[in-house]
Amino acid sequence: MKKLVLFLNKIVFFLNSFAATMLLLAYVLPYVEPKKFAFLSVLSLSVPFLIILNILFLIYWLLQVKKQLLLSLIILFVGFIFLSPLYKFSSSKNIEDENNIKVMNYNVRLFNVFKWIKEENVDQKIVDFINEKQPDILSIQEYRRDEDINLSGYEKFEVISGQKVKNGQAIFSKFPIINSGSIEFPNSFNNAIYVDIVKNKDTIRVYNVHLQSMKIDANADALKNETSENLYRRVSKTFTMQQLQAEQFLEHKSKCPYKMIICGDFNNTAYSYVYKEIKGDLQDAFVEAGNAFGRTYDIRFFPVRIDFLLVDDAFEVNSFKTFDVVLSDHYPIMAKVKLK
Repeated sequence: MKKLVLFLNKIVFFLNSFAATMLLLAYVLPYVEPKKFAFLSVLSLSVPFLIILNILFLIYWLLQVKKQLLLSLIILFVGFIFLSPLYKFSSSKNIEDENNIKVMNYNVRLFNVFKWIKEENVDQKIVDFINEKQPDILSIQEYRRDEDINLSGYEKFEVISGQKVKNGQAIFSKFPIINSGSIEFPNSFNNAIYVDIVKNKDTIRVYNVHLQSMKIDANADALKNETSENLYRRVSKTFTMQQLQAEQFLEHKSKCPYKMIICGDFNNTAYSYVYKEIKGDLQDAFVEAGNAFGRTYDIRFFPVRIDFLLVDDAFEVNSFKTFDVVLSDHYPIMAKVKLK
């Protein structure tokens, strides 16, 4: 029996070593350009899983009081700075202030036009939810223009494309919009749009960024039909395109003279190169004021955060919330920010 336990522990430690090595390698991914090392970039999608896996190995060795626990413990400690974008142990920050600006980001998945969710009136339920929360600024990805979609009390800027279904991005604002525009990404239906709004005497630039999607169906049956070669090729190409799109966006952003809010669906995690580059010195509202996993994309049993709200140092982040509303494959997120 003792030999069997020793043999089992050797196998577990081998798997533990592999998971720890992959996690350590993943820590450097935000500093590696996808177009140079596309294979490594794929690992960024697995960082939440690798962190959780190493925690489970740590618990396994801890229960046995084995020194092997040091492997995952050290790796997790080294990457502690990477853990906060995955899970916030503190409770959500929520400071009410009359000067708060409520900013919501929501990928609405075309308001369920193709009936992915087998439920009646999903489009109206999305509108009702937004009207209930009354964000001051609303950033929407996969938006479509429809006469039945009525969000009243807002100024709006939208960029719509496509033939079969007219869709794109939109920004709604309760503050006056004095300027607007679009950053068109080449060879892609994705783009970034922006508006300049005026609150009191301050001009604020609001970006809505939608980076290239991998177009991978998270459904288990659909994934079974994907060969590993096709999956790898698609993900590698997407990450390379995301980098080029992020570089184009950053060039535009660098010329902006105003205080800034960046919303969007980056189609990549907080452990990716594009997130690191776009975030730069900005504040991630989830990291500043959120709690728990901050999950924004609907993959069963797996916490994935690919939707972000970023603000510059001109703002204080007074709250952040992810709403558990299943009306899209994304969850809406909202932050309350205040100009200092």
